[in-house]
Amino acid sequence: MRAPSRDTSLDAVDGFRADEPPGPLTRPARRRRRALFLGLLAVWGPGLAVMLADTDAGSLVTAARSGARWGYEMVLPQLVLIPVLYVVQEMTVRLGLCTGKGHGELIRERFGRGWALLSVGTLFISATGALVTEFAGVAGVGEMVGLPKVLTVSVATALLVGVAMAGSYRRLERVALIFGLAELALVPAVVFAHPSMSALSRGLGHVPLGNGSYLYLLAANVGAVIMPWMVFYQQGAVIDKGLGPKALRAERHDTAVGAVVTQLVMIMMVLALAAGHDSGRGRVLGTVGQVAAALAPYVGSLTSRVTVGLAVLGAAMVAALVASLAGAWGLAEVFGWRHSLNERPSRRSAKFYGAYVLAHLVGAGLVVASVDLVGLMVDVEVMNALLLPIVLGFLVLLEAKALPANQRMHGLRRMAVTATCLVVMAFGIYMVPALAIG
Repeated sequence: MRAPSRDTSLDAVDGFRADEPPGPLTRPARRRRRALFLGLLAVWGPGLAVMLADTDAGSLVTAARSGARWGYEMVLPQLVLIPVLYVVQEMTVRLGLCTGKGHGELIRERFGRGWALLSVGTLFISATGALVTEFAGVAGVGEMVGLPKVLTVSVATALLVGVAMAGSYRRLERVALIFGLAELALVPAVVFAHPSMSALSRGLGHVPLGNGSYLYLLAANVGAVIMPWMVFYQQGAVIDKGLGPKALRAERHDTAVGAVVTQLVMIMMVLALAAGHDSGRGRVLGTVGQVAAALAPYVGSLTSRVTVGLAVLGAAMVAALVASLAGAWGLAEVFGWRHSLNERPSRRSAKFYGAYVLAHLVGAGLVVASVDLVGLMVDVEVMNALLLPIVLGFLVLLEAKALPANQRMHGLRRMAVTATCLVVMAFGIYMVPALAIG
């Protein structure tokens, strides 16, 4: 069982008056503004963390490949993916806040233990696979600066395990956000690359869906939008943070801002590589070093190594935290283990923390033992694509069955969200044959 939670959402978040008169703020007005800010700090976090984790090491490499191959023509899809991210994760927010139960627990209650075991089994495999991708990204950054992957992966593993053992969800969330904000290191790369606004305008109006190469990269970007562990993480995070139904509006804003920020990071990577996409056509960008080398002619060798290295390292670390925690939460919810990060490891929570540590050890071990890190990352992408129908299918069904009637979607909204989920599933499955052959 998860430790008892409390609703920490502040009334100031929803009670702030927006109709205060202009001019110098009075002392009560300043207090209300301060209360609003503190209220946001108390509630926001799960959405930003999971969205920044979505832009993981593999996603950034995919965005770089997209910009190098197709330039500005790959910007519009990144913008379209913002509402896709939001509508899917908003469902998980409502499920967590309005039921007070994790995703795995709801599946067990509504569909039985067998389906719950299937769901959490795919989740744990996906989470461990995500750790392989993220540790491969960490190793790639280390190799770019001459550090052996045994060292970088070992240090990253120790740090990630130590953060979770501290006995505080809020502390872990703050660490995750700090890692995720390192992705903004791409901003200087975009500035120095001098993207062409006229070329960007033309690219936004031209989407060559008839080209097989473009469609494949588009599918790769769509398939990287929703990971199985994202659903489990955000639903568990709002519970472990002690939030209740009163925080729904603030958590929606948290999720929406996170969706915008993470896709802006993807767009920055596309723009940074778009400057040389004509010379980059046909170039394979599969490692961190190759991405930095492709960017170097336009921003300089040092700038490219620093910006790409920081962005990929931050993305890999926040995604590793989120994915591994989601996997451990999911297992604990299905098997009824005590699973709150607000308790330090003990006999009661040993199974939960054991699953968390095991996922890291397996992921790190595979990366250290393998010489073909790119091949491992491709295998993980194939696996996630195959798991999409299971994850999104359960999410839509739970939204219709587990929520109170006044919190469910109806009419056109339900049709639009269901159609969006079907499109994401279709693009994910479309990736599988090409990835498996490649």
